[in-house]
Amino acid sequence: MAFPGAFGEGQGNDVHDFGSDQLAGGSRQAQRGHLRRLGRLGLGDRHLDLPGTVPVMHETSDAVWLASFADERLSNLAPNAEDGVTLLRHVMEEARVAYRAVAPVERHEDFVTWPLGAMTLVRRKDNVLDAWTFGDTTAYVRQPGGTVQVLGDAPGLRETEAAMAADLMRQAGFRPTAILAEPVFLAWLGGRRERQRKSGIPPALLSLNPDAADRLRHDTAPCEDGTAILLASDGFSALVDLYRAMDAGALVEAALTSGLEPLAKLAREIETERDPDGTLYPRFKLSDDTTAILLRA
Repeated sequence: MAFPGAFGEGQGNDVHDFGSDQLAGGSRQAQRGHLRRLGRLGLGDRHLDLPGTVPVMHETSDAVWLASFADERLSNLAPNAEDGVTLLRHVMEEARVAYRAVAPVERHEDFVTWPLGAMTLVRRKDNVLDAWTFGDTTAYVRQPGGTVQVLGDAPGLRETEAAMAADLMRQAGFRPTAILAEPVFLAWLGGRRERQRKSGIPPALLSLNPDAADRLRHDTAPCEDGTAILLASDGFSALVDLYRAMDAGALVEAALTSGLEPLAKLAREIETERDPDGTLYPRFKLSDDTTAILLRA
C-alpha cells in the first residue's frame, strides 16, 4: 500500500487529496491506495525488538521486517478492505504465520519477544472520518471552519512516558543519548517485560497477535470536503504534547501553509540544540522518528 504525503526525513511534503469512501493512513514510506496508514516500528519501548531479543526475521531487527511485511500486505489488501479492524486482523494473522515458519518454537507464543508497532488507519466515508489507532500515533482533523480535533491516545501516553523518562534519567544520571543502554533502564524494561509475560495479555499494538485488533482505539469525526487530516508519529506530535512549541491548531496550520519539513526541522532543533540533555523535555531518546502525512478531503 502506498501512502501519499508521508514525510519522514528526506521525504516530500505535499498535501494529498483524500476522496470519499476511502480507507487511509501511512508509514515511513509514501504509497497510494484506498487505505492510508501511519505507522512507526523501530527502537523505543513501544516499537522495538526488546534488548536481549535476537532477531529471526531480519538481520538487524524483526521490527524492520514487520514494518515491511505490513506495508506490503496492506498495499495489496487495502483496495478491497471494508474497515480497519478486519484488515489489520487479517494482516497480523498473516504476519504470525510467516513468523512462526521461521522463528524457533519457543518464540511462537512468547509475545514479549515479538516486534511491536504503533499506527493509525483512517477512512473517509459519507463525510465521516473513522480513525483506528494502535499506540501513540495521532490524527489531527481540521474542519473547514478551523476547529481541530485530536484523535488517539498519544497525549496521555506522552505524559506517562515523560514522567518515567525523567525518573530513570535522574536515577542513571545520563542524557537521552545514553539512557537506553543503562542498567537502570534495562532493569526497568526487563521488569515490565516480566509483568507483561505473567499477565498473559499481549499489548494492544501492531504485532503478531490478531486479537489485538479488537482493542484498537476507534474515533470518528466529521469530514466534509475541505477537511485537512494530519497523521503524525509521536516524534512529530511531540511539537504539541511534549515540547509545547505550538497547539494542535497551529501545527495543522503550519503544515498546510509551510509544509511538513520545517516542522520536522523544528523538532530536531529543539532536541539537539535547545534540550540535548533532556532536562526540559524528558525522553528516552535524543531524537525520535518524525513521520507525518497530510491529507485534504
